[in-house]
Amino acid sequence: MAAVTAAMVKELRSATDAPMMDCKKVLVEADGDMEKAAELLKERGIAKAAKKADRVAAEGLVGLKIADDFSKATVTEINSETDFVSKNEGFQNLVLKTTEEIFNTNPSDVAEVMGSEFGSYFTETVAKIGEKIELRRFGTLEAEDDTVAMNAYIHSNGRIAVIVKAKCDSAKTAEGLRDTLKQVAMHASAMKPTTLSYKDFDAEYVESETKGRIEAIKKENEELARLKKPLKNVPLYVSMMQLTEDVMKKAEENIRAVLKEQNKPEKIWDKIIPGQLARFIDDNTTLDKEQALLDQSYVLDEKKTVAEAVEAAAKKLGGTAEIVDFIRLEVGEGIEKKEDDFAAEVAAQMS
Repeated sequence: MAAVTAAMVKELRSATDAPMMDCKKVLVEADGDMEKAAELLKERGIAKAAKKADRVAAEGLVGLKIADDFSKATVTEINSETDFVSKNEGFQNLVLKTTEEIFNTNPSDVAEVMGSEFGSYFTETVAKIGEKIELRRFGTLEAEDDTVAMNAYIHSNGRIAVIVKAKCDSAKTAEGLRDTLKQVAMHASAMKPTTLSYKDFDAEYVESETKGRIEAIKKENEELARLKKPLKNVPLYVSMMQLTEDVMKKAEENIRAVLKEQNKPEKIWDKIIPGQLARFIDDNTTLDKEQALLDQSYVLDEKKTVAEAVEAAAKKLGGTAEIVDFIRLEVGEGIEKKEDDFAAEVAAQMS
């Protein structure tokens, strides 16, 4: 019997895109014959899905599994080519089993999942369904101890799943906070935060967003002026990251100068300035309010940010809490779908 080397397994995998364990198995059966091994993969349907590699899988479902004691939760995204297949019971079962497998085994990445024995089951199931299906990504959060609260939410359409994790002062607070975290997860599913806090933004990203957002408000003001409606304040910045001590000091100086110009009595300035500074911060943190979970206005109480709402909920329980992590997966997010030009396709075939 010919020896099957790692190089041979790698070569067959590259040619067929089949899982490594399957490649090794058929190479052993084929006594090292590469062509025969590839044929065995084809006969068993394992290489079938690989032939669809040029298609775009941007539909599908998310999966969610959370421990009974809320100590751990896993979310997955599995993509299909069509929304029709995502309604298939076989596909739904695949999402369920894949999520459970990841929850139970804690793999480091997609490659580890697909290179395992479960990866062979995944590929065989895909072959039976007959459409390109991919495990795109997944994430797991775990509670380090009983003072960590967690909860999760999966939207009714099966396309969005969120896990939220908070650090509390006690196990009592953590247990009592679960309902609030479920509501925060529902908030995140709708409001699409991309990061936890403005502190997580890259400075270059904030800088690139600043000019575009300011120009957008200027254009919006042009339309508001045409409609004779109140104009929005045009900001100088878009994130708390930019509001340094010097910036805030300058803002206060400008407010004082305006109050003096308006002949407001100095004895009431201290009552006016805090509100004016709060308005300045509000106008100059639009990026934070759009993309940072903790800084977004909470949908159930828009007078509070998400961070403030969680803090208030914990205070009612007699404790403290702070959201420290979250994962949000939405089917197809960031995937560029290929738009088919039917007329061009027909014309190409006729030429």
